Amino acid sequence: MIRWGVVGPGEIAAGFAEAMRLVDDGEIVAVASRSTERATAFGDRFGIPTRYGDYAALAIDPDVDVVYVATPASRHEQDTVAFLEAGKHVLCEKPFALDARQARRMAEHARGRGLFLMEAIWSRFLPAYRSLVDVLASGRIGEPLLVEADFGMRWPVRPEHRLFDPDLGGGALLDLGIYPIQLCSLVLGSAEHVAAAGVIGETGVDEQVAAVLRHACGALGVVKAAIRVTMSCTARIAGTGGSIDLPAFMHCPNALTVTTRPGGAEHIDGSYEGNGLQFEIAEVHRCLTEGLTESPVMPLDETIALASTLDAIHAQVLTSAARSRSSVPVHAGASDRRRAR
Repeated sequence: MIRWGVVGPGEIAAGFAEAMRLVDDGEIVAVASRSTERATAFGDRFGIPTRYGDYAALAIDPDVDVVYVATPASRHEQDTVAFLEAGKHVLCEKPFALDARQARRMAEHARGRGLFLMEAIWSRFLPAYRSLVDVLASGRIGEPLLVEADFGMRWPVRPEHRLFDPDLGGGALLDLGIYPIQLCSLVLGSAEHVAAAGVIGETGVDEQVAAVLRHACGALGVVKAAIRVTMSCTARIAGTGGSIDLPAFMHCPNALTVTTRPGGAEHIDGSYEGNGLQFEIAEVHRCLTEGLTESPVMPLDETIALASTLDAIHAQVLTSAARSRSSVPVHAGASDRRRAR
């Protein structure tokens, strides 16, 4: 039985705890929050015996084998490193870090101590994504040359919410854009060049982002993300001999459609019980049981490469937004100047 500690008992952690009920060889034995009341409420809700009002106490708990870090993205580096230094394995929620520098430091700490560390990109472990990998490996759609994917939802602007708080790592790119970008990485490998633009909202976070990623052998990824407009939330992989379509929501699809020429279309079922987080939990358990310190499905080198791509996109979004503001004519009305900001 693998014993888990959960840090940051918010909505995402609640989904994680729900999924743990579908896993036979693991249990959550401790939860920590900076608020004793929140830790107690979470423990009561999910039957977790040990509750801590600070993270340091969980770090030294000898009954915890691995820690799920579900704190805001702005704390991921700090919290992950602290638990690694305490000798704990770590599953860190996405986005793994605020930038590639932080991601590299986290990976170095894990590797230097021989401990397991993985970014919790749960999509990679879902049945539909495992089927996608199998279809690609079979060569049924030929050489994949284009991935098109978007993920956007409309939220009301709430400056206190993590999505709209730059200090908490808010914005469309890190929270939602990671899903289309990781799909490009899964299918085409790491991006070699980025061209991106976006819109910075009134709270200072990127609210809309679009990017074209150039990969090896001339393959392209076309990705979009938004927190102020609803998008199709679908994806399409086009190859020299066919295509694969991922329906909404592309980060957790229940099926795939594979179209080949000739051959027509095939519907591949990828449905599952529960919220789907149990599959990434099972991967952590498999790796720990086999003595692996990294998941071959979501290795740290790819996580660092994804962070580098996010860095490049974010830098260009800031540049494009600055140019947009500076391009507002001096005679523009107040409403035009507000829109430019």
